Amino acid sequence: MEPQEIDSDYNLRGKDFILGAQMLFVALGALVLVPLLTGLNPNVALFTAGAGTLLFQIVTKGKVPIFLASSFAFIAPIIYGVQTWGIAGTMCGLLAAGIFYMLLSVLIYYQGSDVLHKILPPIVTGPVIMVIGLILAPVAVFMATGMTGDGSFELVPRNTALIVALTSLAVTLAVSLLGKGMFKLIPILCGITAGYIISIPLGLVDFTPVKDAPWFAMPSFTYPVWNLEAILFIVPVAIAPAIEHFGDILAIGSVTKKDYIKDPGIHRTMFGDGIATSFAAMFGGPPNTTYSEVTGAVTLTKTFNPAIMTWAALTAIALAFVGKVGALLQTIPSPVMGGIMLLLFGAITVVGLSTLVRSQEDLTEPRNLIIVSLILVMGIGGMSFSAGDFTVKGIGLAGILGVLLNLIIPKPKSKQ
Repeated sequence: MEPQEIDSDYNLRGKDFILGAQMLFVALGALVLVPLLTGLNPNVALFTAGAGTLLFQIVTKGKVPIFLASSFAFIAPIIYGVQTWGIAGTMCGLLAAGIFYMLLSVLIYYQGSDVLHKILPPIVTGPVIMVIGLILAPVAVFMATGMTGDGSFELVPRNTALIVALTSLAVTLAVSLLGKGMFKLIPILCGITAGYIISIPLGLVDFTPVKDAPWFAMPSFTYPVWNLEAILFIVPVAIAPAIEHFGDILAIGSVTKKDYIKDPGIHRTMFGDGIATSFAAMFGGPPNTTYSEVTGAVTLTKTFNPAIMTWAALTAIALAFVGKVGALLQTIPSPVMGGIMLLLFGAITVVGLSTLVRSQEDLTEPRNLIIVSLILVMGIGGMSFSAGDFTVKGIGLAGILGVLLNLIIPKPKSKQ
């Protein structure tokens, strides 16, 4: 049966509720993966994804059929931040990241979108994205082998953990490569489901929290507290997703045959992304970003009406207040997530590498070699700089360093 083509103008209709719920289903695996990996609350993530999408629609005048939810780019800094400053302190940095997007949108409004590529060229964003993926590699291996994320102690016997992790990974790979139709869009959700099912007979799942949880419950909101160190550590991470935002908007525009760069304007979409991210941080949720999985679903189903995303957002908000949903999600054993992470963090690294390759820059040219080398080594190696109680390290340092080097080191005369 051929999917029914829907008008690309905003038209909120009750009969489209099922289509909206379907879009949320496509995003659900990735949406809940980030809070489960970072120690945030999945119900809060559902709430902030839904509310963030509605805010995005208001800012963009309901013209873009896209769904916003948990960003993978911030996983590493959130994990570090929660361990170092707690959730509240980390939220301050994430709130500032959203403000950074909004300031970029103002800059784009007055200077045009080319200014962003001058400040943040692929020679900076590519290696920064690579650092985000590579710095998390040990966490993936630890969790896949039954350890805590920092490898400090064993949660699940190694052999048992590997059975679960490799099952999750294998199903994710199989669905990604062989899946048809809607299944091809939800490989992460399929992998998590398979790993969870095999965990039950292995005795890794305790359903007591689900039984005890109420059906209706307020999400466990956490509000930010001021932390300058978290701001300076996390804001540079926003460099990479800011550039990726352009690609996402171009992608959905190619699907709907509309130029969203001009109408409603890339400055509006960037501002909407920023306000959604800051809003999420105000309540303890992960930063929001535009979801390519949902763009794939729009392509497949021809559901071009942006109001479909309104229904997806409202469904996410409703689920956020179902206590048993969050309780069920939190019973997922860590090796299940570890198996997904083995692929996910490598994929993030490949995205960064692809960014460099597509730029067609000569990486052996001294200027490029210096920028890429220092970003990678200092970011992955954990170099840090301190002044009193203030410290900047890891991804934050890599991002700041890349921007400064790009601005300071003169380009070869042939490219000026």
